[in-house]
Amino acid sequence: MNEPVTLHSYWRSGASYRVRIALNLKDVAHSQVYHDLRKGEQKAPEFLELSPQGLVPVLVEGETVLTQSPAILEWIEERWPEPALLPTDPKERAQVRAMCALIGCDIHPLNNLRVLQSLRRDLEAEQRQVDDWIARWITAGFAALEVLIGRHGAGYAFGDRPTLADCYLVPQVYSAERFNVDLSGYPRLMTAAEAARTLPAFAAASPAQQADADPA
Repeated sequence: MNEPVTLHSYWRSGASYRVRIALNLKDVAHSQVYHDLRKGEQKAPEFLELSPQGLVPVLVEGETVLTQSPAILEWIEERWPEPALLPTDPKERAQVRAMCALIGCDIHPLNNLRVLQSLRRDLEAEQRQVDDWIARWITAGFAALEVLIGRHGAGYAFGDRPTLADCYLVPQVYSAERFNVDLSGYPRLMTAAEAARTLPAFAAASPAQQADADPA
């Protein structure tokens, strides 16, 4: 008998968004517990028992407690193998993981809430400077992804069906659009993102559809 699955998340968290997409693609029934990062709810003692870093997402299934979205996504792929979100060929699997890491290691961490708050608070950066910082790292990463999607994409970021690369890409595009980053220079990337966003699993995972989202 399967244990209930609970995802601890925040509606605007790109890392949580990735996990929601993967769970939806694999049709894994789950509930969510929300933590408003703006209010510091992730620092509550009971949450720190689950996530010592005080970060979302956290995935809980029975006695299993997992942090860090890359590990969670890999675990989801192994725990619920179908539909597969990684190719069967080892070289292709490595390529998808490289695309994920490009976003997960080189774009997203530099633009998350903690970093932006530190820029404003510790370095007294003005909003214009924060916006320039955000655009700098997104555009640098997207320029590389545009090339990789041109090489490996066939409708989606890699190949002709959704993979973990799309789970990473769509939330990062959401973030770029939220901060008004010019995406006109990445037509292949945007075509892949739009194809993914039309799928119900992606649409249901979008920030605006979450119960803790700000009113429209």
